[in-house]
Amino acid sequence: MGRLENKVAVITGSATGIGQATALVFAEQGAKVVCADVNLEKAQETVEKIKQAGGQAEAIHVDVTQVDSVENLSTHLKETYGSIDVLFNNAGIDQQGGKVHEYPIELFDQIIAVDLRGTFLTSKFLIPLMLEKGGSIINTSSMSGRAADLNRSGYNAAKGGITNFTRAMAIDYARDRIRVNSLSPGTIETPLIDTLVGGKDEDQGKQFRDANAWITPMGRLGKPREMATVALFLASDDSSYVTGEDITADGGIMAYTWPGEMLIDDKWKTDAE
Repeated sequence: MGRLENKVAVITGSATGIGQATALVFAEQGAKVVCADVNLEKAQETVEKIKQAGGQAEAIHVDVTQVDSVENLSTHLKETYGSIDVLFNNAGIDQQGGKVHEYPIELFDQIIAVDLRGTFLTSKFLIPLMLEKGGSIINTSSMSGRAADLNRSGYNAAKGGITNFTRAMAIDYARDRIRVNSLSPGTIETPLIDTLVGGKDEDQGKQFRDANAWITPMGRLGKPREMATVALFLASDDSSYVTGEDITADGGIMAYTWPGEMLIDDKWKTDAE
């Protein structure tokens, strides 16, 4: 029996990357997965992968920045399933915007709207579907919510907000048997990386990956499935006494104050191969 057998799991941002990997893992573990994404066509591709593997899933369009869209998702879920067991608030965007005095207001508003406000809206309208029997909510934060990045203050603000919003939700709903935790990935090999800095075979993309592999104690970028299995732990009863926590999965980056001998030691280049 799977760890999420017969449970209904809703995943926003499930078209690609961590969201897609988590949808596949949840389905493998017996969940009925609702793949919610602004890109319905890509979300349907996730569903097809799940069905080909023998799992159960459906795709539904949702724009987490729009109240009507999230309300429609809630209505559909109530009519189709009655209740839900797991909510993975994973939808998010990222983009470099410059120093604060140069940062485009529109970009700041957009990142906050998708990453932070979207987490709030989806939680607000889907929590009522959990109140009767409890459940687990996982919010995608980031190591960038715990420390800052150059020229990305909007993303830092949004992810830092998600981390503390998670704590607020956890104490609000602990006695309703709803656990709320956040997952903070490090640099993960996803299509978002390709969009932000270029693909593996492009010069800028290769430089970015090499730099991140160097600064990461484990000497490599993370994989989407590695994040998905952490989300599985938080979604399942294996974490039944865990709430209000931020679980960082970053290959060790947040564990040090400076790289030390990593500045001159390049063994990671061969160790990670």
